[in-house]
Amino acid sequence: MVQDARFEDGDDLPLNLQALDKDDLQVISALTQDAVFPAAEMQWDRSARRFAILINRFRWEQQATTAPERVQAVLVISDVVNVASQGVERSDKDLILSMLEISFAPGDDGTGRLEITLAGDGALAIDVEALEVTLKDVTRAYVAPSRKVPQHP
Repeated sequence: MVQDARFEDGDDLPLNLQALDKDDLQVISALTQDAVFPAAEMQWDRSARRFAILINRFRWEQQATTAPERVQAVLVISDVVNVASQGVERSDKDLILSMLEISFAPGDDGTGRLEITLAGDGALAIDVEALEVTLKDVTRAYVAPSRKVPQHP
């Protein structure tokens, strides 16, 4: 009998996920909600057509632990043709951004626009030829410095 995967099955293993459609992207969006990162950790490699962000994501899949945890992860978007931002001062090396949501608006023939909504009215718009997003944990989990679960009004 085939069963769906459960968070408990992963235990403390690092995440390594890929989204190729809107349903997959919803999972990555949920897991990156409230991720924080310095603006300097965004990187667009035009020649490789790849946009990446090193994030400190809240481990929503481990909410039952005694102390809230975060883990560093890399969010990679492939087949990128253009990147634009609003409300993000990328030259401010001390600017810390907080990710709220990742969404996808499809275009023609598999193209589309990924939109990363940031706290404080910031946003990133990433035009792609095809939807391909990966999320990979790259460090061990650590106790969240605030020791609190993020809250939204």
